[in-house]
Amino acid sequence: QVQLVESGGGLVQTGGSLRLSCTASGRPFSLFDAMGWFRQAPGKDREFVAAVSTNEGKINYSDSAKGRFTIARDSARTMTLQMNNLQPEDTAVYYCAASLRLGPPPRYPQEYDYWGQGTQVTVSS
Repeated sequence: QVQLVESGGGLVQTGGSLRLSCTASGRPFSLFDAMGWFRQAPGKDREFVAAVSTNEGKINYSDSAKGRFTIARDSARTMTLQMNNLQPEDTAVYYCAASLRLGPPPRYPQEYDYWGQGTQVTVSS
């Protein structure tokens, strides 16, 4: 059984940084085709942040993440999202997800097969 667990969320001031981690159990990342990060703010839809294809290493970022966030695989079972220059609009629950879909790193939630429980990121102004 696959389980994804996020950690590293918290409260940070505007301009600060956080590093989120996602750890997989039951199946190493190499057996997924892509790993991604999404976020969901209260009253809003789940939003794509970043994704990486596990075998080719291709990366996609949302426009809001580009230049500030960095997605990386730290090991066979751990993926990270380094977030710099955080802004209040980045406040959301951040989710790790894994996809069995071949091709470019997916950008849509329905293209992912497994999800973590989420970790809260709050950026104070």
